[in-house]
Amino acid sequence: MSPIYIPRRKFIRGAIATAAFGATSQLWVGCTGQAPTNTATTGSPSASSSPAAALLTIGFIYVGPKDDYGYSQAHFEGETAISKLPNVKTVSEASVPETATVQETMLSMINQDNVSALFPTSFGYFDPHILKVAASNPKVQFFHCGGMYIEGKHPKNIGSYYGYIDEAEYVAGVVAGLTTKSGKLGFVAAKPIPQVIRNINSYTLGARSVNPKATVQVVFTGDWSVPVKEAEAANSMADQGVDVLTCHVDSPKVVMETAEKRKIFCTGYHANQAKLAPNGYLTGAEWDWTSVYTQYVEWFKAGKSVADGGIPHLLRGGLKEKFCKISPYGSAVSAETKKEADKVLAKFMDGSMVIYSGEIKDNTGKVVIAKGTEYKQTDLYLEQKMDWFVEGVIGSIKS
Repeated sequence: MSPIYIPRRKFIRGAIATAAFGATSQLWVGCTGQAPTNTATTGSPSASSSPAAALLTIGFIYVGPKDDYGYSQAHFEGETAISKLPNVKTVSEASVPETATVQETMLSMINQDNVSALFPTSFGYFDPHILKVAASNPKVQFFHCGGMYIEGKHPKNIGSYYGYIDEAEYVAGVVAGLTTKSGKLGFVAAKPIPQVIRNINSYTLGARSVNPKATVQVVFTGDWSVPVKEAEAANSMADQGVDVLTCHVDSPKVVMETAEKRKIFCTGYHANQAKLAPNGYLTGAEWDWTSVYTQYVEWFKAGKSVADGGIPHLLRGGLKEKFCKISPYGSAVSAETKKEADKVLAKFMDGSMVIYSGEIKDNTGKVVIAKGTEYKQTDLYLEQKMDWFVEGVIGSIKS
């Protein structure tokens, strides 16, 4: 029999409408066809695998394209790596908006593909979408990037993972601070949420640790992917003398390419964008989701779950824990700058580096972290409540 293809979202809507969801799902499982626009990345079990070794099927959902040189690509690289592990199969869908559409995609993967774990990766997927679907599917594990699990409030089958990538941003800031000729750095950002603000602040603190007069101008675009506004912001800052650009948006592609066209330097984010700016790319703060997703697979294969406490509800880590990494230094980075950056990197790796150690003032001159006080990376204040810019940042969170 030829395989019957029914688009994921159309399938789920029809199943709900006819109240024949269970029977239709079983029919789908018996078919071998896959949607050409939702191609699964599959790791085939080894021929020598024991019959008892169950196939682990995991779903991934991305807000952008898998080749965006940014957020979605970084996660997809992690998915691709684990799909090659024995007895692991992954299914994924890209360019899924942060609307009720993602609920349909999750339900589709649960009922059509029989996933046992889901990684809906974008920030806006969490509330209310993951919360709603997880509550009605207690046997499936849901893991969200950046969300904050609250004991007693959220379903127990939800986990949250995220990395202290501001450590890599700090190192990139050191490189930028030692490379800039004008002392003016630029940061194109999407939204003023704590995780973004933290990256801006850590980048600034890194730059000013080696270049105390350096400043970081910030422009918010208002959303995660607004290429036109990103280009306008990058060009505007270049016009004002900024000679190193970086960003926290879904795809740094536009910012990196604009910097290269304007013949100024840049540092990347999410993934490696060196190909986009071969002359001006200094380094970047990259995610290492391969390491994180491999750890999850090991837990799944061991029979552990987030619901029974075998897997942490909150999983966090930095450079030392291989949640993130530094892009290789570009040709424009001097030997002395590499040496200084490597010294800082070594401190993160041995656990001796604390970014937020007082006294620290905000960009209005107010002391926000008193002398003798420090917030280590694990402190949830940094992830949930940071609402100020450090001294040296030009811009307003309310803008």
